[in-house]
Amino acid sequence: MQAKNKKSFKVSYMTFSRIALLLLFSLGLFFIKSCSEYQNALRSDDPELKFETAVKLYEEEDYTKAIRLFSDIISVYRGTEKAQIINYYFAKAHFKQRDYILASHYFQSFASAYPNSEHAEEFRFLAAYCKYLDSPVYSLDQTVTREAIQKFQRFINQYPNSEKVAEANKYIDELRYKLQKKRFENSKLYFRIGDYRAAAISFNNLIIDYPGTTFEEDALFYILKSYYEYANMSIPERQPERYEKAVKSYNDLMRRYPETKYKDDAGKIHQNVKEFLKEHKTKSELVSY
Repeated sequence: MQAKNKKSFKVSYMTFSRIALLLLFSLGLFFIKSCSEYQNALRSDDPELKFETAVKLYEEEDYTKAIRLFSDIISVYRGTEKAQIINYYFAKAHFKQRDYILASHYFQSFASAYPNSEHAEEFRFLAAYCKYLDSPVYSLDQTVTREAIQKFQRFINQYPNSEKVAEANKYIDELRYKLQKKRFENSKLYFRIGDYRAAAISFNNLIIDYPGTTFEEDALFYILKSYYEYANMSIPERQPERYEKAVKSYNDLMRRYPETKYKDDAGKIHQNVKEFLKEHKTKSELVSY
């Protein structure tokens, strides 16, 4: 019985090996044929051959070779009916390759050149979506992030009834959050290095520029802390007016967030400020007397 099982296993293994070799051989032939077709088209002066081969390569997901062939014939077919088809594949191939910078450009160019195309709406959305995908982490330069927001907003304005509007708004919210996060962290940097006046102004501008921002409660508390520290390090003659700004900041925080998570810390700061102002008032009255 054991010998029979060994023999069966040996036959199965040999069968599997033959199938594997056959598959590898078939794939090899396919690859050679594909390369041969591509090289023939690349060397050919026949734009139709280049076009047909490029489309075939695109469908086979060989986007690099497809792009090369489409590049050769774009100018040849410019102004013809086939130009729209070529530019469609050309933009999509760059997107499939994750070359989002060029893909966004080609999607936008297509939509501008063929505004009545059935693909114009889709490509305007994709032009913005490529910018969204290319948007870096919040700590880096956010130029692309702003461009993405602008493109999505233009898309919404142009196609208010599109089924993609909800998705576009979702991406805008994500991108705006990234901009707010960057502004918030930059403001915190001012605070950490001890430039408290700049920190207070920066946090305040964040609230103004992004009404209802997720960081509003945190920003309000940091404004309070910034004015408090700014007053602490000021010369005696300027301290009262600067502590008054801390009082105003405390009132703003408590008015908007009565149950703020910073209630205890904010309360301690407010108490210190009140004690200082009370003492200062007493000294001023004694001097006046």
